Amino acid sequence: MPAPLNTFKAALGRDAPQIGLWLGLANAYTAEIAAGAGFDWLLIDGEHAPNDLPTMVGQLQAVAASSSHPVIRAPIGEAWIIKQLLDIGAQTLLVPMVETADQAAALVRAMKYPPQGIRGVGAALARASNFNRVPDYLTTANEQTCLLVQVETLAALRAVEEIAAVDGVDGIFIGPSDLAADMGFLGRPGQRAVQDAVEDGIARIIAAGKPAGILTSDETLARRYIELGARFVAVGTDVTLLSQATSSLLARFKTTASAQAPGKSSGY
Repeated sequence: MPAPLNTFKAALGRDAPQIGLWLGLANAYTAEIAAGAGFDWLLIDGEHAPNDLPTMVGQLQAVAASSSHPVIRAPIGEAWIIKQLLDIGAQTLLVPMVETADQAAALVRAMKYPPQGIRGVGAALARASNFNRVPDYLTTANEQTCLLVQVETLAALRAVEEIAAVDGVDGIFIGPSDLAADMGFLGRPGQRAVQDAVEDGIARIIAAGKPAGILTSDETLARRYIELGARFVAVGTDVTLLSQATSSLLARFKTTASAQAPGKSSGY
């Protein structure tokens, strides 16, 4: 019996965009609710959300019964945390702040068992192998892991073609918020200069033969990115959906300043 098929990785090669939602509330109930909506993928955020390995395991378990594919964003691109995230059952990882082809190549090695990489062999203890009940896990897991690298600076965008050329990078995700900050527009990813850089980045990623991804809570921008050919697009976050809905509900019954809806999004 081989490792389970990575449905998200398989879908990246199709024409239809994969529509996702960001999970930042760090609990299994929220993940289960979001999975029930039918999103193609759900991003469990380990970089900016208060997640640790146990909360991530709970969310993976909550999503497992659905058709949604769980993706985990690592807090940092280090081999030790990548090993743990793969062992708890994540097949697809998004790694932030990748700026060079050398970084990308190191991440590929962290994702793979030898001889292709350096992933530690501890599958007998791991949820990934169904606790050693998948007999061929070790020999088939490399084919089903999926590495998405996040480019978030001008330096990263300049190196997009070199990053895309790294064998084992399965997709490239543009981070508009950090890119805006790097360009001098902190908290203003909608600025024309930032959007021009994003659109150019998407075009160059696609031209280099890799799927492009992005996150935005702006529906107009999301549709624009899909139109440009982005293949995995997160269209909102659980945090923003809840904060906006609760503020809007209260605002309909109160007129005080404290009941006003949140201001413009800073990118999430």
